Amino acid sequence: MKILLVGEYSRLHNSLKEGLIKNGHQVTIIGNGDVFKKYPVDIDIDGKFIKNNFILNKIRHLIFKLTSIDIASIETFIKFHRNKKSLLNYDFVQLINETPFNIGSYFEKKLLATIFQNNKNVFLLACGDDYRYISYLLSGKFTYSTVSPLLDNPNLKTAYQHTLKFVSNKQKEIHDFVFKHIKGVIPVSVEYHIAYKNTSKTLPLIPNPVNIDKITTVPFVNNGKIKILHGINSSNYIKKGNRYFEEALAVITKKYPTRTEVIITENLPYKEYIKHFLSAHIILDQAQAHDQGYNALEAMAMGKVVFTGAGAAFTKYYKLQDTVAINTSPDSSEIAENLEKLILNPHQIQEIGKNARAFLEKEHHYIAIAKKYVETWQNNC
Repeated sequence: MKILLVGEYSRLHNSLKEGLIKNGHQVTIIGNGDVFKKYPVDIDIDGKFIKNNFILNKIRHLIFKLTSIDIASIETFIKFHRNKKSLLNYDFVQLINETPFNIGSYFEKKLLATIFQNNKNVFLLACGDDYRYISYLLSGKFTYSTVSPLLDNPNLKTAYQHTLKFVSNKQKEIHDFVFKHIKGVIPVSVEYHIAYKNTSKTLPLIPNPVNIDKITTVPFVNNGKIKILHGINSSNYIKKGNRYFEEALAVITKKYPTRTEVIITENLPYKEYIKHFLSAHIILDQAQAHDQGYNALEAMAMGKVVFTGAGAAFTKYYKLQDTVAINTSPDSSEIAENLEKLILNPHQIQEIGKNARAFLEKEHHYIAIAKKYVETWQNNC
């Protein structure tokens, strides 16, 4: 079958593409590569000419500051239409998000309309920030979430400006427009499964695909120092709860200076960031989630111990008996305690790493997940 995947977040669509190809399908990805992460796409429509030109980019930021219009969106719009003939009559189309192009609402809706007009079976992923998900988070129904800092301190509204745009009237219009035309929406994690429960057109959760064949388990080697990786995406610093990790690390490095080595990265492209996984024993992913993001899953596939969302809802959904990740809440003292346990008991790092790899092979194998997607699309078109 001929399949079009629109947009990319954290390599999800690339992994799905690889599984679909293994199952004999023809797959095309169109998108911008998820900004600085630069994931591969087949049809690149990123406004990079403007973004990569120093003067034009300065003008771009000035215009955006004054008008909220991103002129790079015009470049994306033009590139999309240059490739219009390559975007027609697919058996199935899947949007990574209800705003998969990540451009201004006017152009976003224009491009989406073209996709809908020329393809009958379009599906949507509940993935990343969207109207329904952010609305649910803001309701405070989760014990904690990426918007908890905002709910606790309304003065952080400026820091959450990007997140709050997903509950604006303009976003609601796009949300309604997309839902009018899609066949169904597929949650990619337990959090989205909960947020989208009892919502029109919601289909069963399909876990994120991970290409196990490309990720080999890194043998645990204890040379006397436990290596801890803390990767920071500055745009999500507050949402991910990075400060809780920093506070915990301050305690640990002071208490165990000769037994730990901390690696801190910031805003690295995917190809550079993934290299740091190889040497680290422990990955600090996020402190305000209830399931794993893509970076956490890839680290788990390597047999790393990941501090991330792995609480009651997650373990209940997957019926887990063994620890596959360290459930992490916004509590720096608890994080420090859990780090200390691993530092003092390094054999647990190896054990949890083995559990993590086994979990990924069972629940996230890219070929099996690709089959689930095709079955879901076929059963709901």
